[in-house]
Amino acid sequence: MTTAPAKAGWRFRQPSVIPGFGLTLGFSLAYLTLIILIPLSGLIWRSAALGWTDFWAIATDRRTINALQISFGTAFVAAAVNVVFGTIVAWVLVRYNFPGRRIVDAMVDLPFALPTAVAGIALTTLYAPNGWLGSLLAPLGIKVAYTPLGIVIALIFIGLPFVVRTVQPIMEEIDKEVEEVAATLGANRFQTISRVLLPGLAPAIVTGFALAFARGVGEYGSVIFIAGNLPYKSEIAPLLIVIRLEEYNYAAATAIAAIMLALSFVMLLVINLVQTWSRKRYG
Repeated sequence: MTTAPAKAGWRFRQPSVIPGFGLTLGFSLAYLTLIILIPLSGLIWRSAALGWTDFWAIATDRRTINALQISFGTAFVAAAVNVVFGTIVAWVLVRYNFPGRRIVDAMVDLPFALPTAVAGIALTTLYAPNGWLGSLLAPLGIKVAYTPLGIVIALIFIGLPFVVRTVQPIMEEIDKEVEEVAATLGANRFQTISRVLLPGLAPAIVTGFALAFARGVGEYGSVIFIAGNLPYKSEIAPLLIVIRLEEYNYAAATAIAAIMLALSFVMLLVINLVQTWSRKRYG
């Protein structure tokens, strides 16, 4: 006599040969709570204590809006530039062998190791009106230092490795035979890149864009020197938060930080939705 197998019910997790799921899950949740959730909750609680009227007055202040526009606008432009040139750099490093290739590959990670303040001082020295590059651009009417253009250049510098290191591993998995097959079927180089290579790289490119954009929005050290910190012209939101803290205006500082948090969350959510769509579409 045989008994019917018990109906499989809903399981919280699938059985695993590796023990310790409960311990690792508890540690992960505790770490996430202590490092991320509690500080963010404190920020939101402090901002909520202002009241809607005061919060709205700070959020709609002309200086606050201008600083947010500069921070998010320059970060978006820098991330978009890094998507193009970062993908090209990754392509060169993966597809070509040339003298000094390993040196170039190591230099890509330089912004990770270099202190951001050092990067800001170096860029300011180069692009100041009396700097090596700034003195060459000044006769052409191009001013880089102490303008939003200088902020974009600084963010391009610190954001490039995120795109390169995200796209490079995916590009290494694409066999050269795929390009050769496309060529034998009559595709030109542009068609091979746009219809064969880019669809497979799209999720990684979107991820690199999101990482570079997120880093650029909150960047402080490499920007404050080259930006010039001129209100309504080249003042970024992180610097405005520091200014409010130095004025002991903690309410305004937390309100601006909460606005940055909300805007960053919304934009990263949209980017993640696009990334999910691209993965489902292109694999």
